[in-house]
Order: sequence, then C-alpha cells, then structure tokens
Amino acid sequence: MSVDDAPSPLLSVAGAVAGPPGSPDAAVAWHHGDPLGEQRAAAERVAIVDRSHRFVLRITGAERLSWLHTISSQHLTGLADRQSAENLDLDLNGRVQHHFVLSDLDGTLWIDTEGERGPALLDFLTKMVFWAAAEPVAATDHAVLSLLGPRVDSLRDALGVPELPDVYEVTPLPRGGFLRRMPWPTDDSYDLVVPRDQLTAWWSELTEAGAEPAGMWAFEALRVAALRPRIGLDTDERTIPHEARWIGGVAERGAVHLDKGCYRGQETVARVHNLGKPPRQLVLLHLDGSSDERPAPGDDVTAGGRTVGRLGTVVDHFEYGPIALALIKRAVPVDTALTVGSCAAAIDPDSVPGEGGPQAGRLAVERLRGR
Repeated sequence: MSVDDAPSPLLSVAGAVAGPPGSPDAAVAWHHGDPLGEQRAAAERVAIVDRSHRFVLRITGAERLSWLHTISSQHLTGLADRQSAENLDLDLNGRVQHHFVLSDLDGTLWIDTEGERGPALLDFLTKMVFWAAAEPVAATDHAVLSLLGPRVDSLRDALGVPELPDVYEVTPLPRGGFLRRMPWPTDDSYDLVVPRDQLTAWWSELTEAGAEPAGMWAFEALRVAALRPRIGLDTDERTIPHEARWIGGVAERGAVHLDKGCYRGQETVARVHNLGKPPRQLVLLHLDGSSDERPAPGDDVTAGGRTVGRLGTVVDHFEYGPIALALIKRAVPVDTALTVGSCAAAIDPDSVPGEGGPQAGRLAVERLRGR
C-alpha cells in the first residue's frame, strides 16, 4: 500500500467518517458528522478539508519548465517563480490521460494529481526526460490540505503569511511547503502543500484558529456546482479537453493553451477548435431527490430509451439537492427529459456552454468554397 492509498492520519480526528469503500476518497474523511453544514461553512465561512490522498511529485533541474512545456498542453516557458497552472497529458488522439496542478517555487516544480493516477503520471514523465535537465521524483513526504471560504483571511497568523496569494500564486510557508490559491471549487480556495509529518499539526492549529472541519463530500459538492470536472469520475477514455471545459491558458483558468507549440494530442485540440465542435459537453444535472437510490458515475444517461450521455460525479448539495455532472451529446436540447437508471434528471440551462461564433478555420473553408 502506498502513502497515497493508506488511510489518512486525520481519520482519527473525532467525528471523521471515511469515504465510501472503493471510492477515490476512501482514504480520507468524507464528512465530519454534518455534511450539508460543512458545505455551508466552506461557502460562507472557512473550512478545512483533508486531501492528503493526492499524489505529489516534484521536478528539479534548470529545464524543468521548458521540458514539460514540450510534452503537455499548458504554456509553461513563461511561468514565473511562485506561479501555478493546471495542465493535461493527452494521448496521440487528444484524449485526456492526466489532469494535474503544478506550482513552481524556488527552483522546484511541484505537481499534485489524483492519488490512483499519480504513479502512472510519474512513470510517463520519467520516460520522457531523455537528455533534458529535469528530474521528476515522487514527493510522498508532502501532502495536500485545502482551505475554503471567504474567511480564510482570518487564518493568516496561523498560516504564518503576511497576505494571501492571488489566484494561481504561491506563498512559501515558514515551516516548509507552500500556500497556493485556486479558482475552484469556490472563489476563495487555497491548497496547502506541506510536509506529511506536519499534517496533523497543521490541522490542529488551523481548526483551533477557526477553520471548521469538512470532508470531501463538501469539496465535491462545491466542485460539481462550479462545473469543474474530476478526471476518472467526470471523464472516460474518450474524453477530449473541449468536452470537459479544460480549454484555455492560465489567464482563462484552463489547462490547454491554444497558442503554443507542438505536444502530443495537439492535432485533435487544434482541429476541434478551428473546424468542429466536441461531440459531448459537460453539463450540470439536477436529479430527482425522491428516488430511493442515487445513480453512480459511469451510468448511462438516456432520453426516450436512447443513451445520450455518461453520468459523472453524483453528490447532494446543501442548496441544490442531488446534482451531478454529465457528458451529454451536444445535439440534445436543454429541455430534454432525461433518465439515469430509475432517476429522472434535468439539465441546468445555465450550465450549457454558449455556442459562440463560427470558428476561424470553418470560415476559411467556407470562403474557399465561395460561400
């Protein structure tokens, strides 16, 4: 059992209830006794979430950014020190293999990703080094905690920082590790990447300073409401970046920069962006709360008995009730009555991406045809 698979030491905190067996979050707390109240705390006050099951790795070497720039979807050659970004690894057909967050700090590039996918990502990066001055290694001695809520600022003294970083910025912590601001799952979201042997001490100090314990249920509910996908739950082996809303550079809070050089899978990204539309789109579903059972990620979404999509994360939200993310065929009208198993579902119209104007490549083709 790896560090990332092992139960978190914070499961010994009074009231902590482990994630469902077999789920990606089984090693950490799913809730602390009041799952809906914990969501409200994360949205309105300040909550702390144990995400120590994330896989952390670090890359050192003078060419760490320029090398990673050539094999992944994000533009990294201009990434400044103490800055972060989201990034993807794609296969040759442009399908998403890995989604990860990276932060460059004082000569070291830190990466964190889904625990079960981390070893495969590290293996891929190691095989792609060749002669570059870059050395990726697992950083099992570090772990992730998250702070959510508009009152995170009240914890500055406990964190030991004079001010909070802006979105995607990084601030070093006085005892090692760093504080990073993220644009999701709420507008006030911060990750702490800290030495793993300090995990319990950080939890105790931040809760004593006013952070309210919350589980992954709260994090997931807010993430789903924010339309942020989680790889492996909201994606499948066919998912391309356009379907999952990952298009855009750092400024657009995306993971795929459209104006960078060659990388694996770029042809698909460019073709869809310039000439076509993705076959599916990520939307928010409202589920019928009267059903006795909740559907599961991967279940078929149907309309009139015909499969029109794939269900992703399913969670109960403190305001919206049961909600889910789903990849739905683009041609399905927003008002279509949907079913997942025995549960009725409806697309949230505000979650449907805007069509925008015709692509530049499509216009060029039409001009060549004299239209």
